[in-house]
Amino acid sequence: MKQNIYDNEIFFNGYSKIRENENNANNMFEKPALFSLLPTLNNKTVLDLGCGYGEHCIHFVEEGAKRVVGIDISQKMLAIAKAENAHQNISYLNMPMEDIGELQEHFDIIVSSLAFHYVEDFRALINNIYRLLNDGGVLLFSQEHPFNTCFSDGSRWTTDENGQKLFANISNYSIDGERESTWFVERVKKYHRTFSMIINTLIESGFQIDKLIEPVPTPEILKENPDYKDLLHKPDFLLIKATKGTSRL
Repeated sequence: MKQNIYDNEIFFNGYSKIRENENNANNMFEKPALFSLLPTLNNKTVLDLGCGYGEHCIHFVEEGAKRVVGIDISQKMLAIAKAENAHQNISYLNMPMEDIGELQEHFDIIVSSLAFHYVEDFRALINNIYRLLNDGGVLLFSQEHPFNTCFSDGSRWTTDENGQKLFANISNYSIDGERESTWFVERVKKYHRTFSMIINTLIESGFQIDKLIEPVPTPEILKENPDYKDLLHKPDFLLIKATKGTSRL
């Protein structure tokens, strides 16, 4: 099922308020890690899956990409992208990631920021990405960390008698599949996958795994933002860079 939660008015407004805070976790950890994994973009073609506001698309053009296609299922997101991050080398398409097999062009780099955990059929998505990449092309994506996606009910933390967090609780990690949670609205659907399922799917589809990052705060960040010490117990994000080979095994 293709979920379009970002066009829900309540959800979209709540999400927008988080993004207005410059010290949000995306800006502090996920985005720097994602950009650190980018290959050289000069004269490259890029597909951004779940492009949101289009901020990454603009960055790719500024780094030299000759063409960027940003797709998103949310019309609200794309309205902002077209208004605030338009460029002659960027095309924005209202399309769910599940339908990228309909695209008629190939790309050097495919990027996705915090969107894959909304897709039910991960294997089909990765197979489509493989077909859309040129030989030697790069897939780079971030998603919610599996320690996050596995959990859906009960208390998220075990605390001491003073309410200090001791460790994060994890449940049903080894069971892949749909999870529902409340985030601004009830029944937000996400899909949990174990590390092994994620990695093996990439390998079986023909990708070579280049690097993984689970970003955590530096001592300098913790000094200014002590609440982020939670990430030392449980990283919020997982980032993976993989390369398409010239042939599949």
